[in-house]
Amino acid sequence: MAVRLPRPRRFDVHVALGSLLGGLLLWALGLATRPATEVYVLLPGRWPVLVPLFVMAGCELLRRTAPRTALLIGTAAIVLDVLTQGNLVTILMYTDLMYAAVLYGPPASAHRIPRITGLLSVAGAVVPFAVWREPEALLIGVVTGIVAFGPAATGLIVRNHRDAAVAARLRAEQTALLAEMDRTQAVTAERARMARELHDMVANHLSAIAIHSTAALSLEDPRTSQEALVVIRENSVEGLAEMRRLIGILRDDSGDTEPVAPTLDGLGALVDSARTNGLDVTLDAERSEVPAPVELAAYRIVQESLTNALKHAAPGPVAVSLARRDGSLVVSVTSPYGDRDGPRAPGSGAGLVGMRERVALLDGAFEAAPEDSPEGKIWVVRATLPVSHGVEGDTA
Repeated sequence: MAVRLPRPRRFDVHVALGSLLGGLLLWALGLATRPATEVYVLLPGRWPVLVPLFVMAGCELLRRTAPRTALLIGTAAIVLDVLTQGNLVTILMYTDLMYAAVLYGPPASAHRIPRITGLLSVAGAVVPFAVWREPEALLIGVVTGIVAFGPAATGLIVRNHRDAAVAARLRAEQTALLAEMDRTQAVTAERARMARELHDMVANHLSAIAIHSTAALSLEDPRTSQEALVVIRENSVEGLAEMRRLIGILRDDSGDTEPVAPTLDGLGALVDSARTNGLDVTLDAERSEVPAPVELAAYRIVQESLTNALKHAAPGPVAVSLARRDGSLVVSVTSPYGDRDGPRAPGSGAGLVGMRERVALLDGAFEAAPEDSPEGKIWVVRATLPVSHGVEGDTA
């Protein structure tokens, strides 16, 4: 079965043709590299010179597609050229094959060829000088170094620079990819933070508006309707104020405006607002200094729990408690669990997701599920926020 040679590159074809034409020109002018009287010229005359010339030109076609094969055949051709009167272009083509074998060949060959040619150059200088004891014998090693070791070393240097450039480009691409991933993650985290903040700031007011407006539409008592409208107005005004403040922060391009984070001192006002909306809430909070992220997370969890109780809880007392236990702040909100007879506000489940995300950012524990109690079945929201980790967390 015939071996199919790889298709040569266009540049290699140009190199081969140009070299062949140049060698033929020197041959036609009779410009040989050595006289026929040299003792090692075993094939004198003009015609033997053409054989290594054509072979070397054919090897140039394989300088990039099969560099090791081209170098092996070219080595045989350069040995044959030494036995003739020689052609300068044949020697130049062999130096190019040596250079190409190191530059385009496998990595193992790229490092092996310069070592071999270096040893041959040293041996070509030392051995003839030791045998003949004539200074001119050192020229054999010099010529070998110029024809073989020089191009091989040059090819290795160029290959190392090329590999370094490729590695630098890959590192730059990886750095750009990592930067893009970081940017995407930062945008995603910021969107999640904004969604949590917007939900916690507005959902409570909108839920109260929805519930009281439903009650006002379903009852015919003018006094009850008037009270519901008062609550609706208060919540709508507060909700609009919160919305305007958040929009102002988002529109601020300077980045100097920071959202005013609520603190645990505002739990009293939050509970009073929940009572105004119709909840029977009790607050039991131990006052203690906690990091700002933990304080914000605790406030938002209580706020969202009261909002969920307003929307979904059955009639009955709602209890809010905050206590320090074993280096953590434990937030607990309980509300009656069961069917609700009055109007309800629709829920999307984003509140529980937001609370769970806030607790996860602080490496805490979160649970929200129904439990049995002496007073009946209750819905319990419990979050354990490590105070030691709170300094580094970000729950906004």
